[in-house]
Amino acid sequence: MADQTEPMRLVVVGAAGRMGKSLIRAVSEMPGVVLHAAIEREGSPFLGQDSGVVAGLMPNGIPVTADALTAFVSAQGVLDFTAPAATVEFAALAAQARLVHVIGTTGLAEPDMAKLKAAARHSIVVQSGNFSLGVNMLAALVKQAAKSLQIDWDIEIVEMHHRMKVDAPSGTALLLGEAAAQGRGVSLSNAAVKSREGHTGARAEGAIGFQALRGGSVVGDHTVIFAGNGERIELRHIAEDRGLFAQGAVKAALWGWKHGRSGYYTMSDVLGVGA
Repeated sequence: MADQTEPMRLVVVGAAGRMGKSLIRAVSEMPGVVLHAAIEREGSPFLGQDSGVVAGLMPNGIPVTADALTAFVSAQGVLDFTAPAATVEFAALAAQARLVHVIGTTGLAEPDMAKLKAAARHSIVVQSGNFSLGVNMLAALVKQAAKSLQIDWDIEIVEMHHRMKVDAPSGTALLLGEAAAQGRGVSLSNAAVKSREGHTGARAEGAIGFQALRGGSVVGDHTVIFAGNGERIELRHIAEDRGLFAQGAVKAALWGWKHGRSGYYTMSDVLGVGA
């Protein structure tokens, strides 16, 4: 790792998107880091524009570019909330450059995850469905509750996001589902029920159900329901500002930089909450 007496040089990919702008703002506000480059796809109308202005800040002198390779070579970390195909490509570049790669991209399939974990042999990958402290604490509570309660307590995860979100269930809902599955000692892929329609029959014992709601400008609302006979427990997290995700991602990058050992990590490693 490079000299850590200087601020960590971070690249924001997907710089003109909702999270990209939030990430640029978070980097500008947090000590110990500096924006090194802002990347957008080829053909983006934002190419050449000042990334500070794009993010709603004062000009910072760093133009938006499509040249990720050049940016990665002289950087120390990359903040990536893009799309699965792009994230896989960025993971290969980050591995070549031995960077800290913070990934908040959702909708990643199993083959994508395999490629990220392969890249983590040479880089420091910190990947999470959600980078907020509150959500990761919620995941820890969900894991404990699922471990402590009997199998006859049904688990349902309900999430709501803004109308523009393109994947469902959300990455956070899947993170919470994984925590519940770990608590029960089962595989989420075997226990998950992600859609119900028509005459479905009785609920299968041990199922972990998901419901996805979309509308308005909701940043993120997640509820995990443990439904027993005659009683119910609901654990809920409400996100009111996506800036908290960006701040958590920057903190994760700093953690990875100081940690200094290649490998695949999650936000529970960063926070030490064991979810």
